[in-house]
Amino acid sequence: MNCLFVGAGAVADQYAAGLADGPLTLAGVCDTDADRAERLAARHDAAAFAALDDALAACGAPVVVNLTSHGAHATVTRRALAADRHVYSEKPLALDAETARELLALAADRDRALGCAPVAPRCPAQRLAGRAVADGRLGRVGLGYAYAHVGRVTEWHRSPDGFLSVGPLYDGAVYPLTVLVALFGPVERVRTADALDVWPAREAATPDAPTHVETTLEFAAGPVVRLTASFYAPHRSREFYGVELHGDDGSLRLRDAGALDAEPGAVTFGRQGREYTPMAPQRPTHPGTYLDGVERLAAAVADGRRPRDTARRGAHVVAVCAAVERVAAGTTDGSRPVPDFGVAPTRPSRPTARPPGAASGGTADPTTRSLRLPPVGFGCSRYRGDEYVDRAESIATALDAGYRLLDTAELYGNEHRIGDLLAAPGTPDRESLFLFGKVWNTNHGHVVEACAGSRAELGIETFDCYALHWPDSWAYQGPLERLAEKPVPEQEALAFPEDEGGEIRTTDRSLADSWANLEAVHDRGWARTLGLCNVTSEQVETVLETGSVKPAVVQVERHPYQPRTDLVEFCHERGIRVIAHSPLSAPGLLDEPVLDEIAAERGLSPAAVVLAWNVTEGVVPIPSSNDAAHVVANLAAAGERLDAEARERIATLEDPEFSR
Repeated sequence: MNCLFVGAGAVADQYAAGLADGPLTLAGVCDTDADRAERLAARHDAAAFAALDDALAACGAPVVVNLTSHGAHATVTRRALAADRHVYSEKPLALDAETARELLALAADRDRALGCAPVAPRCPAQRLAGRAVADGRLGRVGLGYAYAHVGRVTEWHRSPDGFLSVGPLYDGAVYPLTVLVALFGPVERVRTADALDVWPAREAATPDAPTHVETTLEFAAGPVVRLTASFYAPHRSREFYGVELHGDDGSLRLRDAGALDAEPGAVTFGRQGREYTPMAPQRPTHPGTYLDGVERLAAAVADGRRPRDTARRGAHVVAVCAAVERVAAGTTDGSRPVPDFGVAPTRPSRPTARPPGAASGGTADPTTRSLRLPPVGFGCSRYRGDEYVDRAESIATALDAGYRLLDTAELYGNEHRIGDLLAAPGTPDRESLFLFGKVWNTNHGHVVEACAGSRAELGIETFDCYALHWPDSWAYQGPLERLAEKPVPEQEALAFPEDEGGEIRTTDRSLADSWANLEAVHDRGWARTLGLCNVTSEQVETVLETGSVKPAVVQVERHPYQPRTDLVEFCHERGIRVIAHSPLSAPGLLDEPVLDEIAAERGLSPAAVVLAWNVTEGVVPIPSSNDAAHVVANLAAAGERLDAEARERIATLEDPEFSR
C-alpha cells in the first residue's frame, strides 16, 4: 500500500528505515522545507512536495503519515482526513483534548482510520511487563513511579524549537503514559501537579513551556502514579523513560517505557521480601519499529476495517497532559475528571502452544491439541549427582524470573515447599502455570492415593499433566510423604526397596495396568492430561494401544549426546509433546568445542545453545540450577532459535555411550 509522508525531519528517517523490509511503499514526501523533502523522496524514488494541498491532490496514497512538528500534528491530520485519507500521526495526536476529540469525530464521520504513535505497548519489553501484571504477579497495584527525562533537547536534537514550544509532557511523558494506559486503562483524575521553569541561563533557546513537571495521577482501575517529565534532567540520568509499579504482592520495573526491544534486564520483578530478578521473553521477539503502527493501520484498511483505538488512547494521553498543565497552573483543581475517550486496558493474551504433531500432519488427541506448554520449564528435583540439594530458593527465583512450567514429583519430597511458594504473594495465577507431577515406581498400584497426597502438598486441585515417573513397578512401601524432611537412609529405604540380595523389589504389574491406574486420576479430574517418563517408543506404543486416554507428554533425558531422535519424531507425529530432563547434565557436554563455536558465533553460552537446540526442535527442556544467574540465563535461552546448519553440527556430538 502506498503512503505519503508529511514531514521530512529526523523522525521521518526513523520511519523510512523500515520501508525496505515492509509492505508499504513511499509514494510521496511533503515538507515546507522543499530541499529536505527532495532529499528524503530521492532516496525512495518518491515524489516531493512543498505544499500539503499539492501533495494530497497529486499523490493518491491512501495513508498519510503525519511526521510534522508537535504543534502541526492536529492541523495536518484534519486536512488529510478531510481529503478522505487514512492517517497515522506521530505523537501527540493534538495539543488539547477538544481538538483530539474533533479529530476522532472527523475520522468517524469520514469513515477513515486514524492511528497515533507510540507503538511502545506492543514492543517486547512492554509486553513482558504487561504479562506479569496480567498474571497477577504484583497483586493489586497501588503505587507507581514514571519518568520522562527527555533532557536538554538543545544538545541532541537538530531542531529543538518544536520540543521547547510544547514542553516535556507532550513529548517524553507520552511514552510512559501510553504504556500505563495500556496496562491500567484511563487516568481518572490529576491529584496534584507542579511545573518549574528551570533552564540554564547560558542557553540561547528559551522554552515556551515549563521545562520540568511533576504530577500525581490516579487511574480509574489501577495505581496512583507519580510522573516526572523534564527537559532539565538529562536523558542520560538514572531514569530515562523508566516505570516502576508496586503492588500488594510484588514490584516490577520497566527500564525504558519507550524501548523498541527487550534488552537483558529490561524488565525486573521482585515479590515482597525478595530482590528483583530479571525477566526474559521465552519466545523469539521481533524489535518494534517506528513504522509498525503504520503497517498495522494499513493492513486493517486493506481488510476493510477502520481502526481508531490507538488514536483514542492518544487522545486520552493528550487530555491527561492538558489536565496536568491546568492543575499546575492553578486554573483548575484535580477533582475534574479526565476525558477517557473510551480507552480500556490492553491485556496480553496467553500463548497456547500447538503440538508439533498437529503442525506436521500428525493426529493429536483433543487433550493435547490445546496443551498449554511453555517453551522451557524448571526442574525441581533435589537430586544433584549423589547429593540432595534444597530447591526452595531456586524455585522461588525461577518463578520470579518468569518460568511457567514446574517439574515436580513425589520422589523429590519437596512438594510441600513448592506448595508454600505457590501460595505465597507474588506467585503467578494458577492458570498461568503448567504443573507437571509424577507418581513414583512404588505407587503404581496406589496412584490415586499418591496423586491425592501430591495435590494436598502442592495446594492445587488439578495437575496440568500427571505422569508415571518410570515405566517399572516396584514394591509398595506406603505413602511417600515429605521425603526431604526424613533422614537420607529412610528416604532411600522408602523410595528404593531392596530384597535380601540388594536388588530392587519389583512387582509383576504391567505398564498397561499402571497406565490404567493413572487414568483413574484423569477420570477424577485431578489431571488435565497424562504422561510418561523415561520410556521407549515401544512403551509409548503399548500405552497408545491399550489405554483409553492418550499420553499428552513424554519426558525423557535428552541432550546432544543422547538426542533420542527416533522417539522425538515418533511422539511428534502422534501429537505428543516431549520434555527433556537433564538437558545440561551430561559429563563434559558443556566443554564441547562445537558448542563453544556455535555459542561464540551467536553471542550465547554453551548451555544456552543446548537449551535453544531443544526448543528449536519442539522439545521443552527443564534445566535446574541453584545459581540465580544461571536460572535467569537458562530462561532467556528459550527465546533463541538455531538454524539448520547449527543443528547439523550439534548432531555430530552424539555419544555412543548413551543409548538412543
